[in-house]
Amino acid sequence: MTDFRKLVLLAAGGSAALLLGAFFFQMIGYPPCKLCIWQRWPHGAAIALGAVVLLGGPRWLAWAGALAAAVTGAVGVFHAGVEQGWWTGPTTCTSGGALSGSTEDLLGQIMAAPLVRCDEIAWSFAGLSMASWNAILSFGLVLIWVAAARRAA
Repeated sequence: MTDFRKLVLLAAGGSAALLLGAFFFQMIGYPPCKLCIWQRWPHGAAIALGAVVLLGGPRWLAWAGALAAAVTGAVGVFHAGVEQGWWTGPTTCTSGGALSGSTEDLLGQIMAAPLVRCDEIAWSFAGLSMASWNAILSFGLVLIWVAAARRAA
């Protein structure tokens, strides 16, 4: 396996690990807020790009992988800033779900739905929130993607 392929595998695998970690936290009772969900999509894109490259796709897609990792890192920084009160987040920063049934059923579902605020830290480690960790680790993945892209040329 070439260095290029190893780096792409490491970068895409890093996004997969972060995405699986997010789903794990959701599974154990930490529902995601809107900004948490926004941070997941670029990881999914990075995983897909890595798969395409590893299956023989164009090597320049490593630059797109770097961009995807940078986007999720930037959203992570924005989310961390919202959590710290440095700036305001989206006004619609709540969790949602499928609503169905009668008016009374709908009202019951709305009243029972948890409000997941983007400006509250649900979990932290070493003084850093999940959003902060996502930003740090994602910018590390940017460096790996860039190293791969530079080897592609």
